[in-house]
Amino acid sequence: MKLVRTDIPDVVIVEPAVFADARGWFMESFNEKRFHDALLAMGLPVPRAFVQDNHSSSRKGVLRGLHYQLNPHAQGKLVRVVRGAALDVAVDIRRDSPTFGKWVLVELTEANQKMLWIPEGFAHGFIALEDNTEFLYKTTDYYAKDCERCIMWNDETLAIAWPENLEKVISEKDEQGVAFSAADLF
Repeated sequence: MKLVRTDIPDVVIVEPAVFADARGWFMESFNEKRFHDALLAMGLPVPRAFVQDNHSSSRKGVLRGLHYQLNPHAQGKLVRVVRGAALDVAVDIRRDSPTFGKWVLVELTEANQKMLWIPEGFAHGFIALEDNTEFLYKTTDYYAKDCERCIMWNDETLAIAWPENLEKVISEKDEQGVAFSAADLF
């Protein structure tokens, strides 16, 4: 397992070791000790234990986000695409952070098998680039409706570089996200 820093040092790309031969391939999709050791080696904190796994399927153009949960149920997320492809975004919503209001966009695909570690204090979203894109994520806290928040996916202050040539399919709930400037933040 190799961890690669993004432009926001706390958000890292996880590149698992993949062993392939004529039969196919094998990878260890998660190993807590290796993950923790790799984070510590980068000077990053070890997250709380993962307590919930989520799995979604989206058709091409489905945009989900920007979602997060407030304390006491803030969630760190380890995300990956197991079928199809998606552009995944993490937005730093920690007021005291030097990267507050900045975002990173990472392509996660079935082919590249990369994962993205998004710690607590970040809003998260993605857009499916292919039909039947399956997205998996592990979270460090349970879903808590009363702590759930959503920032508008197309907030002008954030100016996330979503693909322009893709017709977006957005839920009514996500269309009602709040402006970054009005959001409850960390």
